[in-house]
Order: sequence, then C-alpha cells, then structure tokens
Amino acid sequence: MDFDNTEILIDRLRNGEEKAFIYLVDWYNHRLFGYALTLTNDHALAEDILQNVFLRTWEQRKKLHITSSLQNYLFKSVYNEFINQYKKKRSTMILEQKFFEGLEKAVVTHDDSSLEKVIARITSEIQELPPKCKEVFLLSRKEGLTNLEIAHHLNVSIKTVEAQITRAFKILRDRLDVKYETVLFFLLKTP
Repeated sequence: MDFDNTEILIDRLRNGEEKAFIYLVDWYNHRLFGYALTLTNDHALAEDILQNVFLRTWEQRKKLHITSSLQNYLFKSVYNEFINQYKKKRSTMILEQKFFEGLEKAVVTHDDSSLEKVIARITSEIQELPPKCKEVFLLSRKEGLTNLEIAHHLNVSIKTVEAQITRAFKILRDRLDVKYETVLFFLLKTP
C-alpha cells in the first residue's frame, strides 16, 4: 500500500484502517517527539503530548479535515496539546500554591496534639453521618472513586451521588467550627 501519498494516507485513516494509523505513527513519531521536547523540555510530558495527539487523531479520524499538509496539521496539534497541558499545569500550580498556603496556616494555628484532635473530631463527625450519605462520602473522599464509579457501584444515579456528597459537606460544615474548615479541605478535598 502506498502511504507515501498523504491524500491516500488520510483517506485510509478516515476509513479506520489501522495499518494507515501505524504508518502515520511510525513516520511522524520521531519528528513530533523532537518538537514536543523542544516545547516542554520534559521527556515524559513530551511523550504524553505525543500520545494524546496520536490518540485524538485516531479518535477523530472520520472528521479529519486537513487544509494544509498532514505534517503541518500534526505539528499544530502538538503545539495545541502543549498549550492545553501548560494551562492545566498552571491551574494545578495555582491550586497547589493555595493548598500550601492553607496548610501553612493550619500548621501555624495548630500544634501537633491539637491537629490530631481536629482530625479525630472530623473523623468522628464523618462516622455520625447518615448511613447512605456516609457510604457515598467515604467512597468519594477516602477511596477516591469518581461519582460515576460510585453510581455504578451502588446502582444509583450520579445526581444521587452528588446530592449525598453535597449533603455530607453541609452537615460537616454545620457541625464543625470554622477552624476545622482548613483541615477538612486538606483531608477531604472539599469542593
């Protein structure tokens, strides 16, 4: 098969031909990785960007509309993915900064023994939540399951899961003083 002709390659990709996709990855992998590496200066991030670009290209192959060259399209896709990753990383950095500022505040306002008491109080209040509410809350915050996973696991709707989590946080905020709010945030990643 003549995949050297990009029009044929794009046509075969649109038709879901895996050999065409493998050829695309083999042919452009090294050049795109080098470009991603110059943008990120991070080997692992460059690999992630490349993987996302190839995956998205495959997933959206039927809608593939290339006005310039395939190479330009792929390089532009790498650049756009780099920008998306940068924005995500930046927002994460802002959250981390707030986290550490709050943690510093919590540590400054509580010594070790009082911090242990705060954690014990929060744990005790969680145990006092209504049974279904407590179950959903612990699956979400302690086990780290997504709302969708919890809904499937408990055979309830996502709206029910969201309502139970919201209810749990409302109950905890009502029962706990403001001084517990920071610790509650760090322990349970409150929304």
